[in-house]
Amino acid sequence: MSTPRGFRDRADDSLLSLVGELPELIRNLVVAEIDSAKAWLKKTGKDAGLGGAWFIVALFFLFWTIPAIGAFAIIGLSSWLAPWLSALIVIGILLLAAIVFALLGWLRFKKLSSRQNPAQALSADAKIVKDVADEF
Repeated sequence: MSTPRGFRDRADDSLLSLVGELPELIRNLVVAEIDSAKAWLKKTGKDAGLGGAWFIVALFFLFWTIPAIGAFAIIGLSSWLAPWLSALIVIGILLLAAIVFALLGWLRFKKLSSRQNPAQALSADAKIVKDVADEF
């Protein structure tokens, strides 16, 4: 007997026949879950790739905006000062900012290198345990 959705009515099947079909049903379930995970990963990867591409395009336009901002600052200052002095002031400010950010990065890397590596911590712990074991 068949149900309206095309599934077989298993009400009259014996317990042993139902248990015998379990491995196939479990296998089908695992395969369906793996296929579902693959489809989700494919869609998520595609969305992440497209999102990353849009960020790269935005960074491209931002990169070309920086010289325009510099030119704007120089032109604005040149209304009060000589153009060469305006350019020199903007260059000095940009160099000062670059130096400050480079020092901040250098300090961060210095802090990073001073941290103890987990492998070093594990070897130190092993040495302590070995020294304690040698005492007894």
